[in-house]
Amino acid sequence: MMKLLSYNIQYGFGADGHYDLARAARVIAKADIAAIQEVDRHWSRSDFDDQPALLQALLPDHFSAYAPGFDMDASFHLNGRIVNRRRQFGPMIFSRWPLIWTRTHLLPMLRMIDPINTQTCALEACIATPMGAIRVMCLHLAHVGVEERLAQIAHLQSLQLRSPAAGPPWSGTDDEPARNWTEGQAEPPFAASEVWMGDFNCEPGSQELAMLTAHTPYHPDARYAGGLVNATTAAGAKLHTHSKVIAGARRLRQLDHMFVSPDLVGNISNVWSDVAEDASDHYPLWMTFAR
Repeated sequence: MMKLLSYNIQYGFGADGHYDLARAARVIAKADIAAIQEVDRHWSRSDFDDQPALLQALLPDHFSAYAPGFDMDASFHLNGRIVNRRRQFGPMIFSRWPLIWTRTHLLPMLRMIDPINTQTCALEACIATPMGAIRVMCLHLAHVGVEERLAQIAHLQSLQLRSPAAGPPWSGTDDEPARNWTEGQAEPPFAASEVWMGDFNCEPGSQELAMLTAHTPYHPDARYAGGLVNATTAAGAKLHTHSKVIAGARRLRQLDHMFVSPDLVGNISNVWSDVAEDASDHYPLWMTFAR
């Protein structure tokens, strides 16, 4: 059994409003593969903590990668010298198995007057799982509106259309062996099987989710001609991952989702959210694969 997690950790702030990154780490520790959103580095709101480093220290049995889509200068002077520091925000992937390679994809955004809008990104990782190599996309779509989310999904689908031809981060024969581009490694795998997980900031029945499952042949392999498959729908589950009072009424919404390539649908054994967990304002979304 392989256990996958999608979790927006709200930079360590729980539903009770208290900052405690260790609570989020305890949830992540239960996962074999975890797609995490809203990880801070050097923000005053989270005690200027380097959260990627702290999470890795709290999760010594997991490999990890961090992709700061949002990056601002946070340097300062100390004793007449510049201390270089970046204020960053983005997704992170944890895995019990090696992340063979990763890529960061900046997502389209619109300049805003109100409300605030921030740069988001998707982190793609090729993971050497016991089921074989699988590409995992950890993403966080915009909160400001449908137009921007649709543009972000279209951008990611365009990347996936070209990804088989592009292949892994390097390919071919090293014609400069003295520079050791390959470090003695074989060409890395690409992996056609894929899982997209994250905070999509939209609910079931939305245009955005329909776009992800549309029958568009964005993959040249015939197995993928039907688009991605919504894991919640495939598992026959009804759930929510977020609870908020809106216009005086409490809304239970599923904003976090998982999608798989059609070849992986048969491996899905369960999809659920842990609504008893209060380590964030989102609930952890889980999926198990039967191997």
